[in-house]
Amino acid sequence: MLSQLFGLNLLRLLVAVIIFLHGGYRVLHGGIEPFGQYLSQQGFPLGLIWSVGVTGLELIGPLFLLINRYVSVFCLLFIVLYSTGVALLHAKVGWFVVGPGRNGAEFSALLIAVLLVLMVQHWPARR
Repeated sequence: MLSQLFGLNLLRLLVAVIIFLHGGYRVLHGGIEPFGQYLSQQGFPLGLIWSVGVTGLELIGPLFLLINRYVSVFCLLFIVLYSTGVALLHAKVGWFVVGPGRNGAEFSALLIAVLLVLMVQHWPARR
């Protein structure tokens, strides 16, 4: 039980850091506007606002994961977000992120699976 708890907490913390770095990189390297333009090209109205919202979620959501609050809610939001990314981009270019392909769905699939595990493990108990 203790090792399972340690493993889930470690997973939660690592996922929080990875997601935070993903959004942080976009901020630090001027990626918000190009991402907004990409979303507009994909048919999203007000792509820049969506880009700011996604980036904000990737910066704020991990903080909640780090303090172990509303984990299921933020995991669900991230699952929707990254599933949308797979549908819009990653699935179209293949499976592999590197090697035999580029920018594929494999990392997103792993991240979605981990988020699903964390969401289920933190789901409020029904009484």
